[in-house]
Amino acid sequence: MESKQDMDRKKELKEQYKNTKPDMGIIIIKSDFSNKCYLEATRRMKSAINKSIFTLNFGSHINKELQKDWKEKGKEHFKIEILDKLEYIEDSDKDYRKDLDMLVSIWKEKLQRDGVEFYK
Repeated sequence: MESKQDMDRKKELKEQYKNTKPDMGIIIIKSDFSNKCYLEATRRMKSAINKSIFTLNFGSHINKELQKDWKEKGKEHFKIEILDKLEYIEDSDKDYRKDLDMLVSIWKEKLQRDGVEFYK
């Protein structure tokens, strides 16, 4: 039988979990054999990274050019990283889609100035 203290602790942990917001921002998939990358804005970065790896390995990624290179060259020739995080505004139910889109545009512009190309 659980003690009241254990039950209170479980309740506290459940409440913390419900109030935890996932990291949001931009992930990048970079090729080490070409000067190309793929950017994705997401409100759940860990999930987006896992999904990208899964779909690339399975052969069903939304970006066909990236998918082709992944299949031909192999996953060892790519890096998947968090490029930038977008912070939450405290106590806000704000929709962050426009902010994420703007952040992608900023990064695309910056990377293009550095000579980086993008998977189309």
